[in-house]
Amino acid sequence: MKIKAPAKINLNLRILGRLNDGYHLIDSLMVPISLYDVIEIRKARGRQTALTVRSDHPEVPDDKRNLAYQAAALILAQSGIQEPVHIRIRKKIPIGAGLGGGSSDAAATILGLNRLFQLRMSSRKMATLASRIGSDVPFFIYQQAARVGGKGDKVKPLKTVPFLWMVVLYPGFPVATGWAYQNFSVKLTKGARNTSIIGSLKDSRRLARVLINDLEAVTLPRYPKLAVLKERLLAEGALAALMSGSGSSVFGIFESDVTARRAFHRLQKEEETQAYLVHSLS
Repeated sequence: MKIKAPAKINLNLRILGRLNDGYHLIDSLMVPISLYDVIEIRKARGRQTALTVRSDHPEVPDDKRNLAYQAAALILAQSGIQEPVHIRIRKKIPIGAGLGGGSSDAAATILGLNRLFQLRMSSRKMATLASRIGSDVPFFIYQQAARVGGKGDKVKPLKTVPFLWMVVLYPGFPVATGWAYQNFSVKLTKGARNTSIIGSLKDSRRLARVLINDLEAVTLPRYPKLAVLKERLLAEGALAALMSGSGSSVFGIFESDVTARRAFHRLQKEEETQAYLVHSLS
């Protein structure tokens, strides 16, 4: 069984506060995009090991540090499945890019095992289990744009986000999510400040004007190349540009596929930078 695991971008990310356990409360509009890892899951009869996870990327661990491994172990234990399972991850989403690749791999693993073993778990049940793996994992269970709150475990799917053409730029280096959040100076943000984006969901031009990411205040001063790449996107005709998640990727929203493709072809030449032409998924 093969399952596509899409990346995501944050059209909006506000940090509302910090909890005693170190986690942060967020209010974010997350959108899946057409950049994918591929997860292959199969029953591995005759194997000695109950669960094996492998990847074609040298920096992806194949043990309990891997979120897909954690997700599979949780589902197999919860379901009482003792049949050996082999999972292979084919990476296309850059690591440490703020695009949610590891979380998406974990969610795809949950979705795949649910189908493979006909577990008949609801999306709500899978999302609840996913929240035990990582903050962004529940979002990827629903596979559509959503307003995400709490620690990332409160997911409200949305149907009014416009179809968007984007160019994503990865600067060639990762940013650690934990570092970004730990260094963010929490100043409580009123939830109402995010309502403007909800009123702009039906219009890509209006939406572009209300993009904001609180973590840029931490990441951009430490990694000035990201600010440069944002300016490059705007210079190539993006309606707006923003960092996704904690970085290191930035993205620009374009008015059409024509303008996005034109910018993509030029930005592909940016030194030590990977460019991706993508669109939002519904």
